[in-house]
Amino acid sequence: MSAQRKLRYGMVGGGQGAFIGAVHRMAANLDGQMELVAGAFSADAENSRVTGEQLFLNPARVYASYAEMARREAALPAAERIDFVTIVTPNFLHAPVATTFLKAGFHVVCDKPMTLDLKAAKALRAVVRKTGRVFALTHNYTGYPMVKEARELVRTGRLGKILKVVAEYPQGWLLDRIEADGHKQAAWRADPKKAGATCCLGDIGTHAENLGRYITGLHIESLCASFTTFIPGRKLEDDANLLICYQGGAQGVLHASQISCGEENNLNIRVYGTLGSLAWHQEHPNELKFQPKGEPARILRRGNGYVSDAAKKFTRLPFGHPEAFIEAFANIYIEAAAAIRDHAAGRPGVYDFPTVDDGVYGMAFLETAVKSAKSKVKWTPFVNYK
Repeated sequence: MSAQRKLRYGMVGGGQGAFIGAVHRMAANLDGQMELVAGAFSADAENSRVTGEQLFLNPARVYASYAEMARREAALPAAERIDFVTIVTPNFLHAPVATTFLKAGFHVVCDKPMTLDLKAAKALRAVVRKTGRVFALTHNYTGYPMVKEARELVRTGRLGKILKVVAEYPQGWLLDRIEADGHKQAAWRADPKKAGATCCLGDIGTHAENLGRYITGLHIESLCASFTTFIPGRKLEDDANLLICYQGGAQGVLHASQISCGEENNLNIRVYGTLGSLAWHQEHPNELKFQPKGEPARILRRGNGYVSDAAKKFTRLPFGHPEAFIEAFANIYIEAAAAIRDHAAGRPGVYDFPTVDDGVYGMAFLETAVKSAKSKVKWTPFVNYK
């Protein structure tokens, strides 16, 4: 692969009526290093065709199914075929689509949660390891510069020993049963066949868990979960509350809700240690509150010279010019692109993006939480994810 060309990618999902597909396309395009050239954008062939037309793609590379896309792209000359595929389908398709493209020789960028269940996640991890392809999971909130700054504060001991982690992700968009009225994004999330065993926790609670683990490096020892379905007729939970015991003794509280009236996308995290604490709010992503013990609170802002090299690396604009959601996604894409280029060149590297192992851990988290929510004992050991 020439270092002097853009990476070519295809997309599965993200057709008309989808939300996250457009976000991925904007993020992948942000740094000018990759180009969308192919897609199977919907199970509806006409939807896929129209989407490809609106994106100005060659009609010959707009496919009616992901299986056809993988087969035909693999048959193209190396100078024409895609380098990787982005998967932005409902959850139930993540594993089969990823497996198909990995076995066809392509790298994969996949939306979260990675699969429908832990068994499928472990099987997909085995395929990734066997094929040796790059696999990036878009837990996009790890891409924010000030989240990386938070992790550096923990890594460098500025917080001391971590005692408590509080992660929250409240939304309010499912306060009404809009899935019954044909709302596409709500319909598949509320369908166990497409979303898996959980709605709210799988959709947004996984982000809260992943964010806490990314910043602190802590792993869960056991948890106690309570799921509630507040809206009559809904098959899966729309509110989840968890108590967490981490390995090493730290304690945690995690709640995710999609029926919290007035909330938009209020993901936030607070980490408390023996020497200090930090707080980050996704709706104000360019700021990080750092509270050293016995000193005034400090508000650290993205783009300034005092932040760590880890935060500087993923900052595009000078301070005072906000960076946010698209840039966070783009930071995962740019790291995945570096890994793909290095893979082609046969040189090893160290990258900062969520991997298939993060995907397996996330599914173990969901399986443990579902087991706890159904149990009368409640406190449940974290399931084996190795």
